[in-house]
Amino acid sequence: MRLSYTALLCLGVLHTVGVIAEGSGDVLELEDADFERRVAEHETLLVEFFAPWCGHCKRLAPEYEAAATRLKGTVPLAKVDCTANSETCMKFGVNGYPTLKIFRNGEVASSYDGPRTADGIVSYMKKQSGPSSIALHSEADLDAFINGFDASVVGFFSGSDHLELAAFLKAASALRDSYRFAHATDLGIGLKHGVDRECVLLFRPPHMSNVFEDSVLKFSDSVSTSTLRTFLMDNIFGLCPHLTSENRDSLRSRDLLTAYYDVDYVRNPKGTNYWRNRVMKVATQFLSRGLSFAVADQEEFQEELAEEFGLQLSDGGEMPLITIRTRAGHKYIMREEFTRDGKSLERFLEDYFADHLKKYIKSEPVPETNDGPVKVVVADTFDEIVNNPEKDVLVEFFAPWCSHCKNLEPTYTELGEKLSGDSHIVVAKMDATANDIPPDYDVQGFPTIYFAPAGQKDQPRRYEGGREVSDFISYLKKEATNPLVFGNLRDDL
Repeated sequence: MRLSYTALLCLGVLHTVGVIAEGSGDVLELEDADFERRVAEHETLLVEFFAPWCGHCKRLAPEYEAAATRLKGTVPLAKVDCTANSETCMKFGVNGYPTLKIFRNGEVASSYDGPRTADGIVSYMKKQSGPSSIALHSEADLDAFINGFDASVVGFFSGSDHLELAAFLKAASALRDSYRFAHATDLGIGLKHGVDRECVLLFRPPHMSNVFEDSVLKFSDSVSTSTLRTFLMDNIFGLCPHLTSENRDSLRSRDLLTAYYDVDYVRNPKGTNYWRNRVMKVATQFLSRGLSFAVADQEEFQEELAEEFGLQLSDGGEMPLITIRTRAGHKYIMREEFTRDGKSLERFLEDYFADHLKKYIKSEPVPETNDGPVKVVVADTFDEIVNNPEKDVLVEFFAPWCSHCKNLEPTYTELGEKLSGDSHIVVAKMDATANDIPPDYDVQGFPTIYFAPAGQKDQPRRYEGGREVSDFISYLKKEATNPLVFGNLRDDL
């Protein structure tokens, strides 16, 4: 769940992270007086526009500095303090911090929308340096290009004036943020990969090679940015990719089963693929069922496993932990221990597709008493209270540490007291940090308030009004299914 700027303020992030170091490290410091001249000196440059007081900027600072050191000599990184250089920041429309932009030869090329970790920045900016597609002149060049850690897209053409080459280069320029491109104007360079005519090949990373799928795929459509993008999105990850913090958003746009264990393709590729191959062997039996598969490093995702699934690193021992997360937000855990023959995973998947599995829902304990003017909702009672088809429900999603929520509490309690005699309406609240939130409710900051009308529980309405009792009353008078009752008096009497 993403938190809003306001939520981060509540969390205290803006006041607890160290101050950005000035005048040290490998990040270039640019000012109004020299910005244009110094930016123009670099073919490609990443610039961070920041404010020293900004908590997001403070969190980014060590990652940005580490990335600058690793990219030194390849792509320089720079920063501009907008509190001291307002002219430059205004010129580039900076209205939030940090703002990152990619410059090419002194001109803005695009906004940076990549990861905010050192590894992510390095990977993203390496793709931005130099030409969008590398020219390959020999079979050795091809081997060196495709033997990297990331997938490779290579176009093979019969000459430098071929029309398809121009279309390929245009697509490479548009898609360079996400993929690695190269091209050859001699078809013989791709001979050992079956190239005998103009084509584009997708080479999956060598360390992900397996017996269950092809390592090289041919793109057979007419080359354009849209057709190539679709082909790559459909095929880049393969049958069972390595889920990381950098690609998680892309992979989780689908229903996804993930096997968590010690995934380390640098120090232990053999051990990593030992378990991955066992997952893939089972996955091949369910390919047409609409579920995707991935492996992930248990340690990298330990906080998420604990927070989202209630799992600890010790729960699986040496065996993989298996979870399913659907696009709708439903979660499942394989409770049986993973077996080396894959039979336990088969049984888990058969139960999943037969709809025999119980969804995992993170929930606080159900309150022993719940007689206050504001009803306490937990995940296990959400259906009973909020989705009661006969009741209108106003529900606040809060965080215990949020000062805005604390400020609202007496007002919200007063509202509950005023409506406590109305049998048709419920004023409720739910700790969104300790309970899973249903997919129909988009909660990205605190407090977030929704109105769930009787008979329309699949269409909750976000409350955007004022935060005084009178504001809530005015809203409910318009939206409530029945006239409000205050004490023993109906509002329409």
